[in-house]
Amino acid sequence: MLLYQPQDGYCYNSDTHFLHHFINTNLKIFKNIKGELLDIGSGSGILGLLVARDNPRLNLNQCEVQDKFQELTKINSKNNKIESKIYKGKYQDISFDKAFDICVSNPPFYHTNVVKTENENIKIARYNDSMPLVDFVSKTSKVLNQNGKFFFCYDVKQLNDIMHLLNEYKLNIESMQFVYPKLGKDATLVLIYARKNSKSLMRILSPLIVFDEKDFTKEVQDIYKVSSTHSIKVDI
Repeated sequence: MLLYQPQDGYCYNSDTHFLHHFINTNLKIFKNIKGELLDIGSGSGILGLLVARDNPRLNLNQCEVQDKFQELTKINSKNNKIESKIYKGKYQDISFDKAFDICVSNPPFYHTNVVKTENENIKIARYNDSMPLVDFVSKTSKVLNQNGKFFFCYDVKQLNDIMHLLNEYKLNIESMQFVYPKLGKDATLVLIYARKNSKSLMRILSPLIVFDEKDFTKEVQDIYKVSSTHSIKVDI
């Protein structure tokens, strides 16, 4: 999959590849995946495009607040021959004309108290003051169909708030995976699959370790092979 990314803005990273793999792992138990898919904060479009590529009976929808990324999402959808409906604007404020069966997102999750970049495009894409966690969860609960699926990644340090809000908005965590930079290090990222109105018990998947002594672990290398993406930086 060929993906254009901004020369001077936020670019997708390993988190998106890990989330894509996590989504595939959890969708394997279902047959005949179809319906409406929403990529929340699509950026250059990678996550929604990967999920739609792997599940061709899904209708891809993407929403994005930044003009630059709206254009990149369109370009990347066209170049990869995957149809997508683009909703422009702030996720919290968009009035969608449909409900969704699956919502996926690599949202801005860095806490508002950390030191921020001066680049406005990167700031919007990375820090959660542009989309607070409570707005992210409550809006997704509203736009999901009954029993709809919600996949996202987030800063593991905010897991307590995540679990509280998902429970408050009737989104039950069915699966979770922690990502560790190396063995012996603390987890830095959590991957979450929640389902609306579910009562299933939670599964904790095996930990994902990113690096061994010198390189990516075999599991991470395999994840990149399955994603099979190639990036080109462009001015837009």
